[in-house]
Amino acid sequence: MIRVVIADDQALVRAGVRMLLEAAGEMEVCGEAVDGAQAVQHAERLRPDVLLMDLRMPRMDGLEATRRILSAWPTARIVILTTFAEDENVYAALRAGAIGFLVKDDEPERMVDAVRRAAAGEPLLAPSVLRRVVERALAAEQQVAPRVPAGLTDRELDVLALVGTGLSNAEIADTLHVGVTTVKTHVSTAMDKLGLRNRIQAAVVAHRIGLVDAGFRPVRNPPRGGPGGQPAG
Repeated sequence: MIRVVIADDQALVRAGVRMLLEAAGEMEVCGEAVDGAQAVQHAERLRPDVLLMDLRMPRMDGLEATRRILSAWPTARIVILTTFAEDENVYAALRAGAIGFLVKDDEPERMVDAVRRAAAGEPLLAPSVLRRVVERALAAEQQVAPRVPAGLTDRELDVLALVGTGLSNAEIADTLHVGVTTVKTHVSTAMDKLGLRNRIQAAVVAHRIGLVDAGFRPVRNPPRGGPGGQPAG
């Protein structure tokens, strides 16, 4: 059973999301929060598998709540709920470590899929959104010559590059002709070595260290050695 906390200041939204998720039969809404402060409290007390976080809430907004939760609990899986996909705070929340985002008028099936994927540790980001997040993160950094940090195996680099192009674990497995479990292991190990919290940060690092080019294509022979691999955002 996937345990979910819903944070939204509108009671009708919370009720609708609860009904939708619980109808899926594999999800339990273990808590509801009316503002960011309560979302932080629920995260600390309930430790849900997934938090659905509205950005626009009173007392403490979803961005600040996301930052506080991830500061205390870096492995928390937070999916941002928003009315506007272009909300600047969406990108700030993703850079802070949220695992993905949903627009509130998305198809209901997309929300159920988002919770399943978040619980499995996979982001929910359209390639166009990932591209904007990466571009914004890189633009905010000082430009340095990209170098692949020491310590990553060739296979970990292959997987990290494909994460940087926006592929899911299943798509990476098909591309490399390996099992999904093998891909998950390589992703997890590479992120641990680089001190990253989630795949969005991993995608940014893949671009930063030259594993992916500006057209979101893997680079065959990236420059080796030197600095790199610090978390994004």
